[in-house]
Order: sequence, then structure tokens, then C-alpha cells
Amino acid sequence: MASKDIRGRQGEDRAARHLSAQGYEILDRNWRCAAGELDIVAAHGADLVIVEVKTRRTEGYGHPFDAIDAAKRDRLWRLSCAWAAAHPADARRRRVRVDVIGITGEDPATGLVEHLVDLR
Repeated sequence: MASKDIRGRQGEDRAARHLSAQGYEILDRNWRCAAGELDIVAAHGADLVIVEVKTRRTEGYGHPFDAIDAAKRDRLWRLSCAWAAAHPADARRRRVRVDVIGITGEDPATGLVEHLVDLR
């Protein structure tokens, strides 16, 4: 596994711990289909939450949230529909939203965690 892949996985692990501590129930991680991959799918109250995780050593190439452009948002929404269709019991009667977690720092385990709720 490449260093970047390991760092990304560590960031996703940290994000999942952060979400759990905030009362989110992790339903799925690294879910894949032909259209792509979702980092984390969680339930939070009445919401089904699709969580994109971006991990960066520094903000030298921009803030982690900057990586979520219009094309990425569109893909996340398409993937959320695919996940819901594949998991109807978990998705039923839930409002779908997309969150982003950015982790910045040399070590994902101790870096700054920022959680953007309900990306639109």
C-alpha cells in the first residue's frame, strides 16, 4: 500500500472515531460500486450521512475542503443514491446529506479535525 493510501486510511479511521464520538452510527466504510467509492456512510438521527474524508499534511495545496468541487459533489450525490438503493432498509425514511471531514497535520491521529456538516 502506498504511503498516500496509508495516510488516507489513517485519516478515515480518525474521522470514523470522531463521528462515533459525536453520536453517529457508522453503517459502512469504503463502499464501492461501478461509479466510485464512499469513504464513510453513517446514520445521525433521522439523517443518512455520506462523509467524504480529506487528509492533508499541510494547507500548502489548499484546505482539505477545497478538494470538493462541483464535480466531486455531484459524484457524491450519485453514489449516495446508489448506496441507498443497495441498502434500502438502512436508507428508508432518512434524509440524505453529505458531510466533509478535513484532517490537517503531519500525523492523522493528532491532526486538526474539521467537520463540515451538510455540504450543499
